[in-house]
Amino acid sequence: MELDAVSNERLGQRLRELRTRSGKSLRAVARELGISASAVSQIERGTMRPSVSRLIAYVSAIDAPLAAVFDFDEQRPPASDAVPGLAIRRSWEVAPILLGGGVTFRRLSPGPTPDVEFFESTYPPRAVSTAHGRFLKHEGYEVGTVTAGELTIEFESEVVTLAEGDSVTFPCSRPHIIGNHSETVTAIATWLIVHR
Repeated sequence: MELDAVSNERLGQRLRELRTRSGKSLRAVARELGISASAVSQIERGTMRPSVSRLIAYVSAIDAPLAAVFDFDEQRPPASDAVPGLAIRRSWEVAPILLGGGVTFRRLSPGPTPDVEFFESTYPPRAVSTAHGRFLKHEGYEVGTVTAGELTIEFESEVVTLAEGDSVTFPCSRPHIIGNHSETVTAIATWLIVHR
């Protein structure tokens, strides 16, 4: 049983919770993202769905890990048979997040893991990580493997196309855009982002 994607409203509410917890104002986040305070407000109210790059830029601006976006039920009690140091989360317990262009992110780690982000991205045909055409850069080191279809990673000085089974690693500080150039085939990849 797979959960439906998180609604835009719930995603916006979670981003607002994380921003408030960070102590940053809506206007300060807008300045860091290079967009209007109105656009940030629209994301937080769920009337505008962020692209992959906008979501990553948002969490970077508030110094939150990407995994925190998925923690909608932080008050969930631990299982009665929980073992210290062991975390299990079933596939039906974490809803995917639907982003701009139809891209979906799904957290694969069973819970927040210090300094590591582990997730799956699904790019439908012709989907890209940015709606505004700007290269994304963020903290950490990225390792990815394409598990279905093909993904293209555009760097400032080169373009790399990865087919099913291909892997890539690069510093997240290297500006990049990820996209699926296929007209018909959905691309899926797993990603590990390690923060030093």
